[in-house]
Amino acid sequence: MENKVYLNGEYLPLSKAKISVLDRGFLFGDGVYEVIPAYHGKLFRLQEHLDRLESSLSNIRLGLSYNMDKWRQILEPLLDKDKDQYIYLQITRGVAPKRDHAFPVSPVPTVFAMCSDIQHVADRDSGVKAVTMEDSRWDMCNVKATTLLANILLRQQAIEQGCAEAILIKNGYVTEGAASNLFAVIDGVLMTPAKSGDILPGITRDVIIELARANDIPVKEDIISLDALQTASEIWVTSSTREIIPVVELDGKKVADGLPGPLWQKMHELFQDYKQSVS
Repeated sequence: MENKVYLNGEYLPLSKAKISVLDRGFLFGDGVYEVIPAYHGKLFRLQEHLDRLESSLSNIRLGLSYNMDKWRQILEPLLDKDKDQYIYLQITRGVAPKRDHAFPVSPVPTVFAMCSDIQHVADRDSGVKAVTMEDSRWDMCNVKATTLLANILLRQQAIEQGCAEAILIKNGYVTEGAASNLFAVIDGVLMTPAKSGDILPGITRDVIIELARANDIPVKEDIISLDALQTASEIWVTSSTREIIPVVELDGKKVADGLPGPLWQKMHELFQDYKQSVS
């Protein structure tokens, strides 16, 4: 049976979901999105995802007055309670009468949501390779915008070099992955770049920091230089759908002994336990 999606107040088969070619999301990438995991039918950290969505909408000056209950009413019918899934939610500035960079006077947002099964990363337990690249993105990376062309090109370069992720460097300092946040264990401390316009404030990132603090794991939000990253005993990339992935090779060189480290093992277990406790 074909999956149903939500589009502007209707639930319909994916093949029947259509938008106008004049939708500003299609013409300009004028919109934002969220990816919300759901474990056994329960949306994970929904309030935090909606807070980030509201921040993104505010940053692009697009108003949408939906509260938590409204979002639950929209999203929960898409879920299967027997599966681990994720919701992809996208909101654009909607259809305008003509292609014009200026905002339409009275925009009617396009709201689209679909649900997909989470495909767990096959090599999570063995780790992945990553490569560093210059961060060529715009200066509002804290906005979860649909305009992801720079991220796509960076990630594709990594894939073509046999790597799973591009770790981005700006002015000699780490920002994040092309599609992930970054953690590194440096001198026994779990480090991650502080929130700024250079990184997306990841929900999984926040959970990891909370779990570290609750379990007496030294953790710090601070700048990480490329030189420091190259000395790290562990490197992880994190996201809502991939969770916590150990990087065992960076720029063709092993990270420590080239195996997932002990702190990753501990944090992975803590994260899985936490998921069960809130599901």
